[in-house]
Amino acid sequence: MLPSGNRMRRREEFTSAVRRGDRAGRPRVVLHLQHRDETDEPVRVGFTVGRPVGDAVVRNKVRRRLRHIVRERLYRLPAGSLLVVRANPKAATARNDELAADVDAALDRLLRREVKRRR
Repeated sequence: MLPSGNRMRRREEFTSAVRRGDRAGRPRVVLHLQHRDETDEPVRVGFTVGRPVGDAVVRNKVRRRLRHIVRERLYRLPAGSLLVVRANPKAATARNDELAADVDAALDRLLRREVKRRR
């Protein structure tokens, strides 16, 4: 489970991350990352798992698996960032290692972009 301070709860945060943040997609997930440099707030993470992924039981299972994967990678994100993880339908049948590999690949791409931008 994600620590309480790292959970994204407000719609405005989701909207801001998706509209203003960078996006990196993989077959099973799409990540949206927005950097907010002037804040000392913790990283906030939100998850969206739509109906095309499956019924409610499947969606909740995918969300729990993604939460566990992202929790172990919070240290890589800059303070104050907003991260939205959107599950694609293939996430429902993916093994944990496949899901983690997609999250890692998308996160690596987003963080590389940020390093290039700051140079």
